[in-house]
Amino acid sequence: MRIRPVAALAGALLGLSALVLPASGAQAAAHGRAPVVVGHRGAAAYAPENTLASVDAAHRLGIPWVENDVQRTKDGELVVLHDTSLARTTNVKKVFPDRSPWNVGDLTLREIEKLDAGSWFGAKFKGERVPTLEDYLDEVEHNGQRLLMELKNPELYPGIERQALRELRHDGWLDSEHLKRRLIVQSFNADAIKKVHRLNPAVKTGFLGNPPVADLPKYAAYCDQINPPHTAVTQAYVNAVHALRGPHHRRLELYTWTVDDAKAAVGSAGLGVDGVISNKPDVVRKALADAGH
Repeated sequence: MRIRPVAALAGALLGLSALVLPASGAQAAAHGRAPVVVGHRGAAAYAPENTLASVDAAHRLGIPWVENDVQRTKDGELVVLHDTSLARTTNVKKVFPDRSPWNVGDLTLREIEKLDAGSWFGAKFKGERVPTLEDYLDEVEHNGQRLLMELKNPELYPGIERQALRELRHDGWLDSEHLKRRLIVQSFNADAIKKVHRLNPAVKTGFLGNPPVADLPKYAAYCDQINPPHTAVTQAYVNAVHALRGPHHRRLELYTWTVDDAKAAVGSAGLGVDGVISNKPDVVRKALADAGH
């Protein structure tokens, strides 16, 4: 783990802020405060997604929460990338033309480290790399940010839940401060979230999707959040989620995605969502502030 001289200070300041800030987005919503704004894959509208540059872009915008996607290389290293294939967001086709379909799980970390993960987005990001989870955690920590971490396609990587928790612990992300205020682990795969909860019940978890209302009590046994696409969010659904308590005996939360325009942001906030995930978190934040949220 790379040690940053200001990381401890950033952590201390976050700890101090926690004394005056609400412990959860749900509590904030209950007191009429704005939903938490989360930068999707960093700040994906302004820098290549899931890179350290994207984390830093969110930081410069003053966005405290960032979201990412975690997968595993052929040689068992955890890296941050959304797609199963590296083809869309790197130059892997040029570097390894005979390795189609260029899946993350088919290349080693050393091979992936040779790839340019920035030029596809813009010339000024040339040379940006696919980060390891360790380096990503270090950057988020350095910036004093908070992390909504998605286990992407965990069915492709048996044991990734335990491995991800091990990496989080190694990098200092499973202490009381991070667990209470700075870390959420989510996935579209309910079994993966069940496993995370079983392995470490203290970790705050979220399920990505919109299960039927009748099934919500089952999810509440191991999920602190239900995180649906914004097009699926209704007032009745928000109310149904909020009517339940999660495994930490707090009201179940709802973070919605991916909201990139002012109208959708204000509409989501009006329904009482606890968080809004956005490629343009600054746009969402301004829209909510202008609307009095």
